[in-house]
Amino acid sequence: MTKNAGSAVAIGIDIGTSGARAAAIDVDGTPVAFAASPFRSNDELRDPAAWWRRVKEAMEQLAATIDLRAVEGVAVDGTSGTILSLNASGEATGSVLMYNEPCPDAAIVVSISRHAPDGATAVGANSGLARAIYLSRDRDVDAIVHQADWILMKLGCPGRPSDENNALKSGFDLESQTWPAWIEAAGMNIASLPSVYRAGARIAKISGYLRQLGIPASAWYHAGTTDGCASFLATGASAVGDAVTALGSTIVLKLASDQPINAPEFGVYSHRVGNFWLVGGASNSGGNVLRALIGDDRLTALTTAIDPNQPLGLGFYPLLRPGERFPINDPHYLPRLEPRPANDAAFFQGLLEGMTEIERLGYHRLRELGSPALRTLRTVGGGAQNPAWTAMRARAMGLEPLPAKSVEAAVGTATLVLANGGPHV
Repeated sequence: MTKNAGSAVAIGIDIGTSGARAAAIDVDGTPVAFAASPFRSNDELRDPAAWWRRVKEAMEQLAATIDLRAVEGVAVDGTSGTILSLNASGEATGSVLMYNEPCPDAAIVVSISRHAPDGATAVGANSGLARAIYLSRDRDVDAIVHQADWILMKLGCPGRPSDENNALKSGFDLESQTWPAWIEAAGMNIASLPSVYRAGARIAKISGYLRQLGIPASAWYHAGTTDGCASFLATGASAVGDAVTALGSTIVLKLASDQPINAPEFGVYSHRVGNFWLVGGASNSGGNVLRALIGDDRLTALTTAIDPNQPLGLGFYPLLRPGERFPINDPHYLPRLEPRPANDAAFFQGLLEGMTEIERLGYHRLRELGSPALRTLRTVGGGAQNPAWTAMRARAMGLEPLPAKSVEAAVGTATLVLANGGPHV
């Protein structure tokens, strides 16, 4: 088959919080097919067997939709920090700690903090390393891997492969490109951890299950990434200075930088993706505040009732409860929601203006820490659809937000295959 626009040449698989998705893109990075298999219950969210069933369903839908004979590679992304244990046969034991579950053993967290060097990203109860140490202590556990690693293994990739992005919060050292000795001192047997590759790197030739779907033997398994990094790449952001703001339940900023920036005091750390570093931070403000104080059913009507070109200047800092992570890091930081206007539309506008200022301050904070200036800005999440908020943000940031090429993480993961990766780290 001749490779041209419209032919599927790369496949990305995304394991998210709602199920599995698979996307195929052509040589220009344009999506040509997409398939999804949602989880059937909340229990499936933390069930490795269910992850694999949904991946198979999505891939089989994809294979039934398009010809896969020109595919050159496959990569997988998963939720950052989700850890599971494997037995000696390489199968999941059933023990999982999800990305949002703190380590149940406080002594492990203390041990990590005692041995970790300054600036390490694997500290705290929510680190992947803390979860890994906890699960490694179970009986009959032979290995610890990340969610994306295990799916790649189930697809037929030999060994226990991982990628730098998923391994970062588990303690992998990007500078030495090794699992550092200090994590062994903290209680993690390094021999139980996966081999780590650059995001997008070729690992091995395709075999087994994927061959049955029509993918040729000349295709490769590629190292994947986290769902957050994949979502960034899916938008079309690809160069230093490109930024993506996710306006979801929280406000998450990501910016492509020419150098790594690690400031754990602000929750800022760096993933290496291709030829740049992806830096960012997350505020506790966002759609969760709007949902609680306004209600989803009123957002459209109130949006039409406000004038984004006439700022109210109420100085709100919208939070549901005390505590902020970024751009201000203060567990006791108080919400500012007073004085509340009698008019609900004015109150809504004040909330949007406050969140816009949080975004502006966030990128300013990254600039203070050494990031490049913004070159482009793209937006994903529910808030991206609000025209009044978009107008406020364009004025505050001095940039007209660009449309996202795609909002599907699987598309971003497929673009890693196009980049062809590099040699094994």
